[in-house]
Amino acid sequence: MMHKPYRFALLLAGLLLLLTAADGRAAGETVVYDVDGKSYEGYFVSPSPAAPLVLLIHDWDGLTDYEVKRADMLASLGYAVFAADLFGAGVRPTEVKDKRQHTGELYKDRKKMRSLMNGALEAARAKGARVDNAVAMGYCFGGAAVLELARSGADLKGFVTFHGGLSTPEGQDYSKARGNILVLHGTADKNIGMDQFAALAVALETEGVPHEMITYGGAPHAFTVFGSERYRESADRKSWQRFTAYLAETLQQ
Repeated sequence: MMHKPYRFALLLAGLLLLLTAADGRAAGETVVYDVDGKSYEGYFVSPSPAAPLVLLIHDWDGLTDYEVKRADMLASLGYAVFAADLFGAGVRPTEVKDKRQHTGELYKDRKKMRSLMNGALEAARAKGARVDNAVAMGYCFGGAAVLELARSGADLKGFVTFHGGLSTPEGQDYSKARGNILVLHGTADKNIGMDQFAALAVALETEGVPHEMITYGGAPHAFTVFGSERYRESADRKSWQRFTAYLAETLQQ
């Protein structure tokens, strides 16, 4: 039979563990939602009901631990984050051919791409997120998708791309774009060259879209991906600092 002092010690230890876990960080949750009759699986984290919102769009491998980590990092700074799923619940490709297939389908169907991002915004709204005080951001494929959202005329306060695709599809332009655009790019990116960077700058200036575009010397494609051979600590740190400052400048706290 367990003695009372020992039971009390166990109870106290348990309470201390709970207090340690509750260190002020918001607890994220998986959110299953539907868009056009198909199920998607996003991630939502919010430190408070009034927190400004960041819509986060994933890379070409789908919504993974990387995006969840970035979402949690933003939540620790006081932002609500809805990490969208553009591929479908359970679809997290690991082979390059599968990644190309899923992203290629959306590149060919821009209407669907836009619908999926708007569906994610509606799912965020259903969770109580402040979609009226929001910025969209994305990595690689997600960065290209965010620019697609900007061209659609989405009523957000800003759009941010990290080492994302920068080309403008034929027949599109930025005449409907609202808010402002921040581009964070690697000068050594061989996937998305500086010719695309320059062309985007001209397109934004032509339409009078407020924008800021930064390149980081020596940074290749996917320079923010922790643990990869392409990761560049300096470019990641500097781009994150600029991004978080941009959020503070753009969103109502």
